[in-house]
Amino acid sequence: MSTSTLNHGDYARLGNNMMLAADPTTGEVRRFLTGPGGCEITGVIATPDGRTMFVNIQHPGETARERSDPARPTAVSAWPNGAGRPRSATIAIRKRDGGVIGA
Repeated sequence: MSTSTLNHGDYARLGNNMMLAADPTTGEVRRFLTGPGGCEITGVIATPDGRTMFVNIQHPGETARERSDPARPTAVSAWPNGAGRPRSATIAIRKRDGGVIGA
């Protein structure tokens, strides 16, 4: 969901952008991850063996009305390192036991 929509109108109480996982057999939907403030979660793909999943975190720190303020770059987010201007990134996700994600 774009930052121009997030936390406005019908989405006012949604919070940060997130990725949901659905079980097609049971219909159960659960939150898989939540992104940093002002980001979009994009571009999910997995390795052929299903053991590593890559997710893009696009433009963290952006507000609905404008790009981050150069004078206050961490006003919305300081992701990924907690200090300094927020940066887009691709994260790699693996299960602790090395198993297939979603299994």
